[in-house]
Amino acid sequence: MSRVYPFDDAATARAVIGEDGTLTEWNEGARRLLGHPAEEVVGRSAALLLAGEVTPRTPDGTRWDGTVELRHRDGRTVPVWLLAHHSTAQDEQPGHWLVVSPLAGSGPRTPDDPLTTAALTQSPCAIAVYDDQLRLRRVNDAMAEVIGLPEERIQGLRVTEIGGKPESADLERNMLRVLASGRPLDVQTYMRTGGEDRAHAWLARMAPVTDAAGRVRGVSLAAHDFTENYLARERLQLVNAASVRIGSTLDVIRTAQELADVCVPALADFVTVDLLDPPEHGGDLPARLTAPVTLRRTAHQSVLPGVPEAILKPGQTEVYPASSPQADSLTAGHTIVASVASGALDQWLSWNKARGERVREFGVHSSMSVPIQARGTTLGVAVFRRHRRPDPFGPDDELLAEEITARAAVCIDNARRYSRERDTALALQRSLLPRTLPRTAALQAASRYLPAARAGVGGDWFDVIPLSGLRVAMVVGDVVGHGVQASATMGRLRTAVRTLADIDLAPDELLTHLDDLVLRLSAEQGGEGSPGEVGATC
Repeated sequence: MSRVYPFDDAATARAVIGEDGTLTEWNEGARRLLGHPAEEVVGRSAALLLAGEVTPRTPDGTRWDGTVELRHRDGRTVPVWLLAHHSTAQDEQPGHWLVVSPLAGSGPRTPDDPLTTAALTQSPCAIAVYDDQLRLRRVNDAMAEVIGLPEERIQGLRVTEIGGKPESADLERNMLRVLASGRPLDVQTYMRTGGEDRAHAWLARMAPVTDAAGRVRGVSLAAHDFTENYLARERLQLVNAASVRIGSTLDVIRTAQELADVCVPALADFVTVDLLDPPEHGGDLPARLTAPVTLRRTAHQSVLPGVPEAILKPGQTEVYPASSPQADSLTAGHTIVASVASGALDQWLSWNKARGERVREFGVHSSMSVPIQARGTTLGVAVFRRHRRPDPFGPDDELLAEEITARAAVCIDNARRYSRERDTALALQRSLLPRTLPRTAALQAASRYLPAARAGVGGDWFDVIPLSGLRVAMVVGDVVGHGVQASATMGRLRTAVRTLADIDLAPDELLTHLDDLVLRLSAEQGGEGSPGEVGATC
């Protein structure tokens, strides 16, 4: 008896044999088995207890079992089944062997012995047994709780008749495979059973039930709930997918669509992304928002083809009043989770009757609105809804949606900044390039401008300059790089070429002066002691 095991340990014969073969421990159970008290055997060789002329041999490995004939104190020989463990841990006397043997069985078992039936009925693992017709014969208490019906009500029914779901038909098909092949099979499924208020992930371990002759007489099914591991793995996969798929381009609409695509169906059944329009005359979006809020539908996605749940089409705007999920989450600045059953969406759905009809038609039951924020600026809102998945949004779903939306927000903000810079550069470029070519008697000129830069905004330029004496100068140039900086440099060089051409310099002299200008521009753009990187061809 010990603090860890507060029962009589004499029901097991136990001895410890040291590395040199001597007995170091001998309990009361060993005395009951062989009659030797501890003081007679401890410190002596264990080989003295062996009956007959047997040379002891150290077993291989860390465990050994077998029957050995031992010598009783009264001289008779006792055959004993032994189980020996070799200890290698430093805190458990390395090199020692723990040798044990049960002294007696637990006696005959009665049919109503709770320990006899506990293996099936009281097991915490949900277990069901089906016959060779795949009709239910037995379920334990855990499985009856999962199904939500008592055993006597469902005996004789098939899985599909008990569950009535597509997943039930899949289980029955796999049970038929086990029945036909005689080999066990593991199947994973995510579903809500009749006895559950939300869906769970189940590992169904199916094995054949055989008789004494080895014939398959049925199938046993043990269901293990691994929902937490399943959801954790799903969340990790979704975060990884979001980091790869969102932000593949510097396009606001494409990025918003990637956010919606990556969350369906892994997180939600229907996702909408609505963004604020940028200010008409430039500048930043307002730091704080108040209802009503005007948003433009930028992207949406659904588990159903054609996104039939949507009221708006991409590109359309809507004014969202107070009490709407979009306006409430934007004005509050944080995620808002609401359910239809709680009544939190009643005012919003009654205000927009068309949306209310869609919610009832498709059975939308849970909503989660997440503001799209980046660098201290609110860009819009993403709304996640569920109607096919039966479980509502939980705290883990909220954290996951916020993390994915935050990643997308940075990409959307980058795309907006890029678009704004590109629009500025295009406007600058258009203002600096010639809008029409001059008419001269020397030649007829036509032009087509296709910048080589991928962004469509570069430092390329062209010009046709009338000179004296019916002469014409034709110029094609390119500033290294693209964007606003390249367009501005291009404008300065184009102006310089026109000025130098007006004083009637020869082409080689004009290019020499132009080269000097490029060197000065490089020096101006560089830092202290380091030249810039302005380069141009002409």
